[in-house]
Amino acid sequence: MSLTSTYEKELAYQADRRKAAVDFIKVVSDLWYENSIELVLFRNQLIDKSISEVMNLHKYAAEFVEKPISIFDTVEIAHAIRDMNLPAAKIDIGKLTYEYHLEDNHKEDASEFVHHKLKDAWNGGEIRPKDVVLYGFGRIGRLLARELMLKTGSGSQLRLRAIVTRGEITEEVLEKRASLLENDSVHGDFPGTVAIDIKKKALIINDTTVYLISANQPEDIDYTTYGIKNALVIDNTGAFRDEEALNRHLKSKGADKVLLTAPGKGVPNIVHGVNHTNYDPDTTHVFSAASCTTNAITPILKVVEDTLGIEKGHLETIHAYTNDQNLVDNMHNKYRRGRAAALNMVITETGAGKAVSKALPSLEGKLTSNAIRVPVPNGSLVVLNLQVQQKTDKDTINSIVKRYALEGELVEQIKYSLNNELVSSDIVGTSAPAIYDSKATLVSEDGLNTVLYIWYDNEYGYSQQVIRLAKYIAKVRRFTYY
Repeated sequence: MSLTSTYEKELAYQADRRKAAVDFIKVVSDLWYENSIELVLFRNQLIDKSISEVMNLHKYAAEFVEKPISIFDTVEIAHAIRDMNLPAAKIDIGKLTYEYHLEDNHKEDASEFVHHKLKDAWNGGEIRPKDVVLYGFGRIGRLLARELMLKTGSGSQLRLRAIVTRGEITEEVLEKRASLLENDSVHGDFPGTVAIDIKKKALIINDTTVYLISANQPEDIDYTTYGIKNALVIDNTGAFRDEEALNRHLKSKGADKVLLTAPGKGVPNIVHGVNHTNYDPDTTHVFSAASCTTNAITPILKVVEDTLGIEKGHLETIHAYTNDQNLVDNMHNKYRRGRAAALNMVITETGAGKAVSKALPSLEGKLTSNAIRVPVPNGSLVVLNLQVQQKTDKDTINSIVKRYALEGELVEQIKYSLNNELVSSDIVGTSAPAIYDSKATLVSEDGLNTVLYIWYDNEYGYSQQVIRLAKYIAKVRRFTYY
């Protein structure tokens, strides 16, 4: 065969793959907007993705499971899902496709296979949409707003209805709030539309009204005047941290539950996927989503504790600088944080080591921790130095973590990286709170000391955990197949 004819075949194959990707994207969109069924590919989001992004996700999927997963396979499974007329659900089409082709000589066709795997989808209870109020509109608040509005779909789950800020709400303020939502120096432009309504004092996000409410204290607000009832208030101000302060939100008319996006005192600190089921949303009214670092390390620590046992350990988080630090040298109430954040590596403290024990009581007193703030605006890394109880080696511990990333209760929380060239900018926008760097794992010769490297997007990955917990609290979690 000539080089020219080979090249022509390659062009034809590429065109066929991209046409299949177009078909796949259409099915993904139809399922989401018409049936509230969200398809993901090994936990990677597919909604609003381009052809190239879809193809790259398939490449990652094939490397992850070490078995070819082509766009032709997934589009066949996607069509089978659409033909089932399922109720609202979240389905990992990567896992389904992997299982479908696990045996080369499977007897079922795609429709029979999908029906067999997803037959329990009809057994879920009725989902009632939940109104959401964002109390505060900083880095986390804006990311939550973006994600909630992009994932509103038909509005069957979480509905963002209002944002609470301080100060008078003028036209200029509305314009600035809209601009900060639209444009982000780290996460890029918002892939939607944002306008303002001066009369309503509202942002119009994707043609949907989200009121801006000015208040100095939570109990002054009557949400019912905005048509908001039984709302989940997500407090991302950092101003209210203990049970007494957070309960002030429940004195507002129209507020029903509270979720703090920081470690809380006297309230349940939750790492979704690890300990969220320990608390019943029918009887618990105030929750904390803990910290970004706690959400990054706890899933990995649970895996190691459950399989190898942890004798003791130390974690060092190499963390992006935050708004708490100074842009230039100036006074600060904490040592070292007063030095210019974008020019220095700054040693500071973290409570993540102690906070882990709230989710994993067996690790009480076993971990020490510290932090180094570094000159990047987002994207962080935890170095876990653990003394384990059972001997292991690099291949063994990597295979253990990979198994948990592929199946079980922590698939949303752990992403298994195969990238030899992974750096901090690569993990920005990753929905998993813990990205396990398999290529960096170290194990001592005696097999009892391990050093694990866990990356995390301390803004976006954490925001995804907040939303997962919010859905649990609001009781709007759909049938899931992971």
